[in-house]
Formats: sequence, C-alpha cells, structure tokens
Amino acid sequence: MQLLIKTFHGLEGVLAEELKGLGASDVVELKRAVSCSGDKELLYKANLHLRTALRVLVPIANFTAKNEDELYSEIKKLDWSKYMTTKSNFAIDAVASGDIFKHTKFLALKTKDAIVDQFRESTGIRPSVKVEDPDLQINVHVAKDKFTISLDSSGESLHRRGYRDPGHKAPLNEVLAAGMLKLVKWHKEIPLIDPMCGTGTILMEAAMMACDMPPAFKRKKLGFMSWADFDKILWNKIYSEAEEKISYPRVKIVGGDNNPQAVDIAKKTSLDFRLNRMISIVRSDMKEHMPHASRGMMITNPPYGERLQKEDINGFYKSIGSHLKKNFHNWQCWMITSNNEALKHVGLRPQHKYTLFNGPLECKFVGYDMFEGEMKEFKKKINRSRRPQ
Repeated sequence: MQLLIKTFHGLEGVLAEELKGLGASDVVELKRAVSCSGDKELLYKANLHLRTALRVLVPIANFTAKNEDELYSEIKKLDWSKYMTTKSNFAIDAVASGDIFKHTKFLALKTKDAIVDQFRESTGIRPSVKVEDPDLQINVHVAKDKFTISLDSSGESLHRRGYRDPGHKAPLNEVLAAGMLKLVKWHKEIPLIDPMCGTGTILMEAAMMACDMPPAFKRKKLGFMSWADFDKILWNKIYSEAEEKISYPRVKIVGGDNNPQAVDIAKKTSLDFRLNRMISIVRSDMKEHMPHASRGMMITNPPYGERLQKEDINGFYKSIGSHLKKNFHNWQCWMITSNNEALKHVGLRPQHKYTLFNGPLECKFVGYDMFEGEMKEFKKKINRSRRPQ
C-alpha cells in the first residue's frame, strides 16, 4: 500500500524520520508531504502516532485530464464499489495548482457527479454527500493536468489532538509546535521554558512527547474507522500497545504568559489530559520569567506585531534579547516569528535557522546559543544535555 502523508513546509525531514521509526519503507520526502509504503498496520499507526502529520492519504489513482469532461470520464472509470456502497455518504476535498483547473469547488462538483452517476447507472440508487464527518473522504489533487485521487484515512486534520475546543484558534498549530520540538531535538531530560506560552501549545506537545502519549490518543474518530475493511481487532491491539507505553516521568516543563485568560486555558488543557503534574504555568511577563535550571531550552512564539506599532514591537524584541543575554546563560533559546524586521532588534546572532510556515505566514525559526566563556565549551555542554539518559 502506498501512503502520502501531508505536513507543513520545513517539516518533511522530521516526518520522514517519524515514518521510518514506525517501520515504513520506500520513504521519500516531497514538497509539504512524504510518501512511503506499508500495510494496514502502518496506516493505523501513522494516524495514531505521527506528531508532524496533517493527513494520511491512500492514493488510488493517477491520471491526466485537460478539461472537465476528461476529469469526469477518468473519475467514472474507477470502480467506486470497492470503497463505498449506495448507503455510504462521502465528501470531496479538492486542491489545485496551475492554470488549467483553478476552481476547487468545481473540481469537487465534477468528481461528485461522476461517482454519483456511476452508482445511479449500475444500481438505480445514488449515495449521498455529507460534508461533515462522512463515511469516505476523497481527496482530489491536481497540478496542471496531473491528477492524484486519494482516500483520506484521517478524516479531521491530525493537528486536532482533542485538547482544544474546535472553535478555539490557537496562534500556533499543534503539528508545527511538535515539529519545532523535534527540529531542535528536545527530549524529556532537557528543562523547557516557554515564557510566552499563550494557551500552552508548545508545553502540551512537549509533555505528550515526554510521556509517550500518541498525538491522536484522545481522538474519538479517525477516517479509516468508517471504511468497509476497517479491522477493529488490529486497531484495538495497536491502541492498547500504545496505551501501555504511556508513562509520567519527572520533567521540567514551565510556561508563563501575562494574559490571565490564556493562562487559565493552558492550565485547564493540561488538567484535561492529566499532564498538569508535568507542566507548571504561571502568570508572568516575559522579562520576569527566569530559567529554572542551569541549562535547558527556551522555545517560544512571541507576538509578530499585528496589534503593535512598529516601534513598540521592535522595542519588545529588543527587550527579549536583553533578557536572554542577561539571564539565560548556558541555555539554547529558540523563537519563531514572521516579523523579520523585529527579529533584527533582538540584537543576538542566531546560530540556527529554519524557514517554517505558521498558517499562511512564512516564519523564521531561529536558535541562539546563550553562553558565558568559550563557544567550544558551550557546544560541548549542549551536546551532552541533548543525549537521552
């Protein structure tokens, strides 16, 4: 079985390593995705365990179509009775790039028509469309005139861990937060601080990693559970094995924020997942938040400046740099921001740089090695601290 796993730009390498760890073969990094080979067990494990995946797709067809009539014909050629019945409901998710097919709603409509017409002509009955929580989610991807048709085994995007209200808009996507932690090679032996934690996304992702809690552990439903070939016995086995591995080690994960409402949400979130003993959250200003260990990592997502005047945001970033320089000796400090101008006012030279996307915003994820004395000695300390005990 071929799988295509979607992710954010910049996290392809991290996702590839995750897949290899699950036993995937033929792993290939693509643009905002990774392809691999595996069986049904890998499909289930990928949906349960992958921290940097957005969706796990199963491609079922590739073809070329230069207009809507050719698209309709190619879709109708596929034997949809392999995947659904007249009692099934389905939905179409279309993604397009290029000059030929520009309107995703039209693509979805033509695909729907072809599927419905096939069933109506063969059985006299048509399956129904259901936008929310369908039995079968079909993904249509076209680049110029090259189509890939896939089944979406995840259903709702995998960034939905279950620790946020569906209507809550966090400033940092859960998959991005997990990817950042993996990029910097954080592990549970390294003290962690997020002094501008907001509602606690980085803290939650770190705590779930520390106790080996799968990111989809609390999900009630995944797309493949509605498929005709769903193997409930296999899924229960995989889920039980994952549950047995969860532990609650002693870790130092600390967050702070000056917004009392955000702090309350972060505390409730950690309590709902029984991670409140691993995460300490206080109401504090960035400039008041001090390191709680002699060495560790700070990872944070500061304001980008949408609500502040230019001089205010530049001054704020300058104060961040001053605070780190004065108080975070022997720590590695990371921040992600889309405000390149404000980033210059931090006044520190980053030793590490990544380009990532927070939603539509292109961001720089930069790391500063804060040290006293020789850089060579500091690097030795950091490398020692990164080694799992």
